[in-house]
Amino acid sequence: MSVRVGPSQEEIRRQNLGALLRYVHLHGPTSRSELTTALGLNRSTIGALTSDLAAAGLVSEVAPRETGRAGRPSPVVRPESTRVYTYAYSIEVDRLRAARVGLGGIVLDRRECPRPRGLMAAGTVPLLAKLVKEMQESVPARSVYVGAGVAVCGMVRHEDGLVRLSPHTGWVDEPLGEVLADELGCGSPVFVGNVADVSAFAEHRRGAAVGCDNVIYLYGDVGVGAGIIAGGRRVTGHGGYGGEAGHMVVRPNGRPCNCGSRGCWETEIGEHALLRAAGREGNGGHEAVLAVVDAANRGDAVAQAALRQVGDWLGFGVANLVNIFNPEMVIFGGTLRDLYLAVAARVRSQLNSIALPACREHLRLRTPELGQDAPLIGAAELAFERLLADPLGAVP
Repeated sequence: MSVRVGPSQEEIRRQNLGALLRYVHLHGPTSRSELTTALGLNRSTIGALTSDLAAAGLVSEVAPRETGRAGRPSPVVRPESTRVYTYAYSIEVDRLRAARVGLGGIVLDRRECPRPRGLMAAGTVPLLAKLVKEMQESVPARSVYVGAGVAVCGMVRHEDGLVRLSPHTGWVDEPLGEVLADELGCGSPVFVGNVADVSAFAEHRRGAAVGCDNVIYLYGDVGVGAGIIAGGRRVTGHGGYGGEAGHMVVRPNGRPCNCGSRGCWETEIGEHALLRAAGREGNGGHEAVLAVVDAANRGDAVAQAALRQVGDWLGFGVANLVNIFNPEMVIFGGTLRDLYLAVAARVRSQLNSIALPACREHLRLRTPELGQDAPLIGAAELAFERLLADPLGAVP
């Protein structure tokens, strides 16, 4: 009979180091006394862990502000946000964005440039590297780079960052993670995720969905994807391809979709669907969507009818997702944010008609608190995970 051996003292110490660093990363500067309560550890253990993290340059301690209370004030532990950082990238249909994000989720610097249509990974990566080079000029000495994260519109194989399919950028089996890691040449890993998934991750950790463990984040531009949080965990599926809600077939034998199927949800609620219904085909992009909303607000009957049509389909799909996942919150991001704000009443009406009462009774519909930064913050969080799991092992 085998005897189960519990974790060693060193393993427990490393787990506690990760728990402490994760707490200040997510909550910001925190007093030692608060950490003692939050983590369930004694004061001497918190002191020792803080000293180890400070010696590694990951946190620092500062004197607290005067509280007027009796007794010795507890030192405040804060993440070294300006020293410890990741690079985060967002590869979108018509633009590329990059940011340097410090420990604690603070955006320290950012850059962006247009993305030419039809550009493959091999052509995209040098443009991202150029944005990074511009940001590196202002990186303080003795800073610590801990990895990079990428948000991309497409199906991503989580084990190696291969973009299996991104119909609206024209990518098929593009080895983005590998190519970007080679281009950066820093020896740190590059983590790649679907834009909806990483945006859901960001909003769950730092935005509208903090405290909600069951969340659906819908991201729209030309296509539509979903990031799903269930029981506090990201639901990405076996290979990483979960959450492709835009390719849920809602109208069999409907319009052809770029994925090769017909009647996918994104053919009814995506950017092209709205512009087609409004008689504005040929235009495209976020500004074109806003123009339809503005025209409807000014009384344009065709634009109003287009919004009603697309709004009904939006509510139809959301109702089905609500029945399947029973989320506490649905967040509408990308161009779906502007669409939802214009058709919120129709979405709610569809929910009331289709969704089961038990599944929708506590549902909240929201827009992203992090706005357009959600993909960048989420990509950075992917990169920070390795550090938070083993703070001393991940520091160069």
